[in-house]
Amino acid sequence: MADQHDVDLDSIIDRLLEVRGSRPGKQVQLLESEIRYLCTKAREIFISQPILLELEAPIKICGDIHGQYYDLLRLFEYGGFPPEANYLFLGDYVDRGKQSLETICLLLAYKIQYPENFFILRGNHECASINRIYGFYDECKRRYNIKLWKTFTDCFNCLPIAAIIDEKIFTMHGGLSPDLNSMEQIRRVMRPTDVWSSLNPTLCSLPNPLYQVSCRLPSVDRRRYHGASTASPKATQSCLRLFLWLPPHPESLT
Repeated sequence: MADQHDVDLDSIIDRLLEVRGSRPGKQVQLLESEIRYLCTKAREIFISQPILLELEAPIKICGDIHGQYYDLLRLFEYGGFPPEANYLFLGDYVDRGKQSLETICLLLAYKIQYPENFFILRGNHECASINRIYGFYDECKRRYNIKLWKTFTDCFNCLPIAAIIDEKIFTMHGGLSPDLNSMEQIRRVMRPTDVWSSLNPTLCSLPNPLYQVSCRLPSVDRRRYHGASTASPKATQSCLRLFLWLPPHPESLT
């Protein structure tokens, strides 16, 4: 792997941003050594920061990207490219879309460049057993090699899994576990960890805080709605409460 002093981070970011204004789909082929540097350096930063981040507003919170690199660029065009604004991404950067590599590389590069202003959480697709199936593994194999995919896995296994903003807003990917009773359960998770297969043993049989809560909405006739489902306002509000938790007292976060 290239020594960190041999890697020009500004050049990496500039090349990743050069395709702005291009037709969606144009690739940016970084050197393999540059990508390994991004993974290794970002991993060091993730480990040095808490698994449960405590952040301050103002900060822009962003959802799934799923390899849609040009959507990510458009998002930054609207919200401001770092360091114009602080960002928190909630996971699922890879899979499904055609440019997972550009997507995750730009996010890692910004994390390295602005470690105290740019944050990314882990989603379920930042897990080898998931992205082995849904596209990221194949993209790495096609454009580089399987060994590089394993390097990404090592990096993903060290990502933080939740964040609290201004001691009021709790954020994570996929919703709250019904067994999550305190923030200390999250703080005790040791990294690196392959969340989905080994988190429970790591927690000494404590519930998995990344357990994905499913919202069971009223059943509908999907043929009538052409595949779309509807729910009452009450059911919708119940769903939304899974993704934004405002505790009544700061002490409930301890």
